[in-house]
Amino acid sequence: MKTRIISGLIMLPLLAVVYFGGYLLTAACFLVGLLGIGEFYRGFESLKVHPSHTAGYAMLAALYALHLLSGYGGVFYGSRETLTMLWFFLSVLFSLLYLFRIEERSLEDGLATVTGIFYVIFFSYHVVLIDELRTGQNDYHLLVWLVFLTAFGTDIMAYFSGYFFGKHKLCPKISPKKTVEGSVGGVLGSVILCGVFGWFVVPQLLIHCMVIGVLGGVVSQFGDLTASIFKRKMGIKDYGNLIPGHGGILDRFDSVLFTAPLVYYYIALVLMR
Repeated sequence: MKTRIISGLIMLPLLAVVYFGGYLLTAACFLVGLLGIGEFYRGFESLKVHPSHTAGYAMLAALYALHLLSGYGGVFYGSRETLTMLWFFLSVLFSLLYLFRIEERSLEDGLATVTGIFYVIFFSYHVVLIDELRTGQNDYHLLVWLVFLTAFGTDIMAYFSGYFFGKHKLCPKISPKKTVEGSVGGVLGSVILCGVFGWFVVPQLLIHCMVIGVLGGVVSQFGDLTASIFKRKMGIKDYGNLIPGHGGILDRFDSVLFTAPLVYYYIALVLMR
């Protein structure tokens, strides 16, 4: 527990990246995608599955390049939807073309390649999309904080709730240490943190913040459990050892991969409709 807490405190300065946002946050998300896709693919290699690192890195670079070119003042401003669909097409295309060396590649190689691109790169990219909403006449971009409050808040509160009160196993075949009590405590922690944030920062969106807190508290645990399933099937304990007490970058951001899309689509479909 001590190592986990110390490592968590070490990561606190990273919140400054979220505060300043803009290109700094975009660069941070790019770095998470870069490190994360490498960890994810190396996990598959433990199963003798060989995803295309080249395709993963290329599509990461392409997504962020298209983002910058289609953003405010970019050469393709106003055509982001088309460029994003182009990126989806190229991601699937390159993953399938990777199989053309049929004697050397298996179907699993191509499937693992495209899964990593969407799961790690595209999911984390939603943080950038939320932050970009600062160009509008609203405070929606501030809700990027909820991505991390729900993910990290749920994780921390679930850990301590489970540690002190946990008795009933939640998903013993996926993650033996997780408990129902920890899960409930995690959701409550998420709601409280999001509510406090809404009250002090965006009081006009307080109810929405609390709704996101509930949804995010649940979805973030889905993200954590999904990562556990991957690791269990891969036969590894952690994706890496980059962060003491937490493992690799994906071990720390696995919940964010799920909460970022949730927050973005809540804003797009509920607040901006």
